[in-house]
Amino acid sequence: MSAGPTAMVPGGLFAALRPLDPASPASAAWRALGAGACVPNPFYEADYALPAARAFGDGVRLLVVADRPPEEPGARWLALWPFRSSRTRWGVPLPVLVGWTHGFCPLGVPLLDGTEPARALQALCDAPRALGLSPRLLLLNAPADGPFAELLAARTNRRDAAYWAHARGALDLAGLKPAGRAGYLDHVSGKGRRKLRLGRERLEAGGAVAFETVADPAALAAALDDYVALETAGWKGRAGTALGQRPAEAAFMRGMVAGFGAQGRIRIVRLRRNGRTLAAAILPRSGTEAFVLKVSYDEAEAAGAPGVQLVHRLTEAALRDGAIDRIDSCAAPDYRLAEMFWTGRRAIAHRLVEASPDRFFPLAAALEHARERYAGWQMRRRVR
Repeated sequence: MSAGPTAMVPGGLFAALRPLDPASPASAAWRALGAGACVPNPFYEADYALPAARAFGDGVRLLVVADRPPEEPGARWLALWPFRSSRTRWGVPLPVLVGWTHGFCPLGVPLLDGTEPARALQALCDAPRALGLSPRLLLLNAPADGPFAELLAARTNRRDAAYWAHARGALDLAGLKPAGRAGYLDHVSGKGRRKLRLGRERLEAGGAVAFETVADPAALAAALDDYVALETAGWKGRAGTALGQRPAEAAFMRGMVAGFGAQGRIRIVRLRRNGRTLAAAILPRSGTEAFVLKVSYDEAEAAGAPGVQLVHRLTEAALRDGAIDRIDSCAAPDYRLAEMFWTGRRAIAHRLVEASPDRFFPLAAALEHARERYAGWQMRRRVR
């Protein structure tokens, strides 16, 4: 990783500003931080972020906190946050550091050391001032409850504000005993069960339908190609937005799947009939948590609702095997597929954070609120 500015921050730690350079070897310290993060975020881990750099990383830099300059042998990284600097987000010359998200990165929580998360967060907030950056941080799609939100709330004499608050479906099985897992889907109504049964019968009219989980690194590349073909044959292909029509995005996906697959941290699940894929989803994992990154289905089989059938079978598999405690749907607020089966909700919001004393923070908060209201008005106007 190329050298950049480094500065000491209170507590004897080092803050560093580094480029997101896909040519740099993935740091062992970066990987270790991701593996032990307080709140899992595979989208900010080295084997995800570096392959994504060419497709989505223009202007992105890394804010790193470590116990010594981060390239030194034996360095322990305590925090990492990829961001872009913006001077025009609000139409006035008020700079802000904006967390990196893109179409394949639906979670913007920084990686914080799981053993000392409060210290890591404080040092991350001290870092911009030490490096001569804006004291305003805008974290996009960050958790609005749970450990990270609690860490933010525990900071004294510092302000933050939330925008675009929403909740997305999640399968949350943590702490459930076998009886709870066995009865998890009992909430599905009789009408819902009849629709599931009818859809399954329609799909099986052409032959037996199998639910497959592809995890073998040697088989993942072919399974990804199969997914790309399925997506390209659907509405995304007609719109020109499918992976198969965007070489940089496809290259990112292949690199990420290869890297995560070598670590046993990605699954491609699919429904197959007579060698043909009816629906498929790609799920990277971090520990016992999985994330629904991509979903597609065969539109010619829409009468059997193959996407719904896939999520139902995925839920049944997760309930049986016990290896997964949580699946984040990563879905937009108006996408209800997962919520048909998953009773959990993950609260998400953009968080504007005062990293260090900032007399312009109230102005920034008001401008972001105005931006939120204007964007909401535009969305409502489009759907009229």
